Amino acid sequence: MSIVATPIGNLGDITLRALDTLRQADVIACEDTRHARRLLDHYDIRAQLLAVHEHNEQAAAAKLIALLAAGKRVALISDAGTPGISDPGARTVAAVRQAGFRVTPLPGPNAATAALSAAGLDDPAFHFVGFLPAKVGARRTALEGLKSIDATLVFYEAPHRIEETVTALAELLEAEREIVIARELTKLFEEIVRLPLAEAPAWLAADDNHRRGEFVLLVSAPPPREGLDAESERVLKLLLAELPVKQAAKLTSEITGVAKNDLYQRALEIKDNSPP
Repeated sequence: MSIVATPIGNLGDITLRALDTLRQADVIACEDTRHARRLLDHYDIRAQLLAVHEHNEQAAAAKLIALLAAGKRVALISDAGTPGISDPGARTVAAVRQAGFRVTPLPGPNAATAALSAAGLDDPAFHFVGFLPAKVGARRTALEGLKSIDATLVFYEAPHRIEETVTALAELLEAEREIVIARELTKLFEEIVRLPLAEAPAWLAADDNHRRGEFVLLVSAPPPREGLDAESERVLKLLLAELPVKQAAKLTSEITGVAKNDLYQRALEIKDNSPP
């Protein structure tokens, strides 16, 4: 089975290898048959289509395995970009591999890497998050867990949630960070802006057009971490004398309000430097 990346907007971004593979396929598994047909009609590709989406992926994977067992050539695409990357496909791929069939990736369009390439952020690493949880509490918990990761954070977001997501980022992450808002990548109204994170909610509110389209959000890595204050250090050391590292960091965070991940890293340093 071939995993084929398809354009995220501009139909001209498809690769020659992807077109050859789709033309040779007996069956093309796709997220939405109507959406897929627009791409395939543009290139006069007439393969049979089979819907594979989040609600039927297990049953559809069984059909694909049967087709592969019958010697059929199968390609898997999503609505845009690379299957399995914040799109259906991962469970299908796992099932096909478990059944003993070869899975071949065809690299191509991806919104995250497109945004990163045009952002100009020079952090040495990036951490792909995808979509944050929709519920406020779960989103806050997720962002707290991401706060201390020393890398550019990469998010996807839909237009109806972009304002609340950017507001949450500005409230929960450090004001020194920068954000790159990339919307409608490769499409007619493509826009990529870079600004201080604290200014992002106002930028979105300034123009209705700023809130339209599909979004990639890049948030720069956190500022360099300073040492713990004396009281947090004292509490952490007292708890480390009695508790495992993870539990000591958790309780110290609850007592002092310092980020749990920062305390965990400091606890490891203390343990490493302790006499045997």
